[in-house]
Amino acid sequence: MMLQTTVHVAARSRAHGSTAALWHAVELHRPPTEIDGACELTVCGTLARVTPDQQWPLVATDVCQLCAVLAD
Repeated sequence: MMLQTTVHVAARSRAHGSTAALWHAVELHRPPTEIDGACELTVCGTLARVTPDQQWPLVATDVCQLCAVLAD
């Protein structure tokens, strides 16, 4: 039997026009050491640059609300 745990890391999106940059959650399916800071698909479907040293959930005011709900 294999026990699989879900690990989330934080990722920062880019600001687009009047939309501010937000923190998103990325579900990892590989070791965090293999993350190179590239853009990944977030839980809510946005592309964002992964910050491996930031664990999810973040305590911040600029967090994607959909990621906060879906990654809970």
